[in-house]
Amino acid sequence: MNVLVVLAHQKSEGSFCHALAEQTVNVLTAAGHQVTLRDLYAENFDPILTQTELELKPEEVSGAVRADIEQVLATDLFVVIHPNWWGMPPAILKGWIDRVIRQGFCYAFTADGVVRKLEGRRGIVFTTGNTPPEIEINVNGDPLENLWKNIVFKTVGVDDFTRINFASVIMSTPELRAEWLKQAETLVLEKTK
Repeated sequence: MNVLVVLAHQKSEGSFCHALAEQTVNVLTAAGHQVTLRDLYAENFDPILTQTELELKPEEVSGAVRADIEQVLATDLFVVIHPNWWGMPPAILKGWIDRVIRQGFCYAFTADGVVRKLEGRRGIVFTTGNTPPEIEINVNGDPLENLWKNIVFKTVGVDDFTRINFASVIMSTPELRAEWLKQAETLVLEKTK
């Protein structure tokens, strides 16, 4: 299985997002899957979709963005890892979505409705946050679940989707983080069956 892991978190001491990404890559590689890690901050990914780029026809898209799109089209399982910042992913990840999960490649609008070009793929999103889960769900309405499940993945056809929000990271213990890593490992292995 071709797996694309997209990480959107700065490298910092004790980063749980980085621990999730490292474990995901290691577990899936050991299981014999073809895994690509895209660490957007380490790569200094440019999130800005310019007007010129926006106006390109699909056949005109080239360079690094075209390579990213081709990688997405060849992916069987997406694993996206990011913190919850104000109910949204970091801007660098939003920019990656804007530039790579493009109309004409991953989905299209037609007179008959949306054509979902990534049907049959699977998706996992691991988010981290400091807001207690009951507030995130009951007060904030769990905006990241809606974004990933109903807006991004549903639009492109990734209906086999699971998201786990690990929170509150700031109040977690090493033992709890170890449990969370085990939960993540179990899910990624289940999604490859």
